[in-house]
Amino acid sequence: MKRFIALAAAAMLAACQPMPEKGTIDTTDVPPAVAVPNTGPSQTCAQRGGTMKPVGRAQTVQCVVSYSDAGKRCTDGDQCQGDCRVEAAPFPQAGVSATGQCQAESTAFGCYAKVEDGKAQPAICVD
Repeated sequence: MKRFIALAAAAMLAACQPMPEKGTIDTTDVPPAVAVPNTGPSQTCAQRGGTMKPVGRAQTVQCVVSYSDAGKRCTDGDQCQGDCRVEAAPFPQAGVSATGQCQAESTAFGCYAKVEDGKAQPAICVD
C-alpha cells in the first residue's frame, strides 16, 4: 500500500507544471481567430423569404416560406414550388386520378393527400 501511495504521489508531482507568470502566456500553438458570419436560423430563413413561426402541435419554431403559386391547380408536385395536395376531406383513394392545389406554405403539418403523376397518394395527418 505504501508503494502505491508513493507511486501516486510521484505521478502527481510529475504532472504538475508551474503556471506562467502574468503576461507571459505562450501563444505559438494557438490558431488565429476566424470570423464567423452570423448565419443563424432567423437570418437564413429571411434570406429564403421565410418567417420563423411556431408550427405543429408542439408549436416548435421553424422557418415557414409562403409560396407564390399557392392554390394553383396541379396534377404533380413538379408543377408547384411545394407539394401538389388535396387538403380537404373526403380525400381521394390512393392510386385514383386526382387534381390538387399547390400548397400555400412550406410546412408539412396538417391532413392532406399528395398528388403525383396525376394520382392521389395515401392521405396523411402530420401533427
